[in-house]
Amino acid sequence: MAVPAYLRIRNELERQIRSGALPPGSRLPTESELQREHSIGRATAQRVLTELAQAGLVERHRRRGTFVASSARQENLLRIANPVLQGPEIPGRHAVDSITVLPAGDADVELPGVADDVPVHQLRRLKFDVDDNPIAVELSVIPFSLAPRLQDEDLVHLTVHDYFTRIGVPAAKSRVYIDPINLDEATAERLQLPEGKAVIRLRRMTWLTDGDLAEVAWWIMRPDLVEYFLEQTIPQ
Repeated sequence: MAVPAYLRIRNELERQIRSGALPPGSRLPTESELQREHSIGRATAQRVLTELAQAGLVERHRRRGTFVASSARQENLLRIANPVLQGPEIPGRHAVDSITVLPAGDADVELPGVADDVPVHQLRRLKFDVDDNPIAVELSVIPFSLAPRLQDEDLVHLTVHDYFTRIGVPAAKSRVYIDPINLDEATAERLQLPEGKAVIRLRRMTWLTDGDLAEVAWWIMRPDLVEYFLEQTIPQ
């Protein structure tokens, strides 16, 4: 499937930021400049810059423009909890490690309120930085009945919350937990870290409007390559 224009442009700007081609303090093109350069609409240009800001890669200042942030390897934890998120929870190149349908009791994460024999999708993806280092492992588990055609999607670029919106799944809220864990052998191998290393796991639970579980997902990111932060804009 063709990569959406906003994702192609955003990934190229991210590559330049993470490689140092756009060092901290560099000014990015304005929305108007992106429109002219890439022959895209205003909404697409706005989405490119907004998602880079949400990822902590750039800072947007009214009337001044958009500039590369002082530290480019940062992830906004509020982005992961956003129930109306568009674009990947963790920006950058993704690769599908595995996708399978299995009983909920065999999934690699607990699913409160879901019977062990209920079929679920389990999607595992890897995230890489500009140097192709694996910086995160992502796992998403979704009841099969909510998304029976999930495997027909472009799983490399899929954002679960955005997908739920497109297919009419009434997700109501998300909550993110922060779990200290020790890496198991398989995850350690994927991240090229020693088994047993202490890391932080971000675990997201999403519920439907009727209170049923819609998804459980987790992210484990290399602590030597990623900084976490929380940021909210204060209305003026």
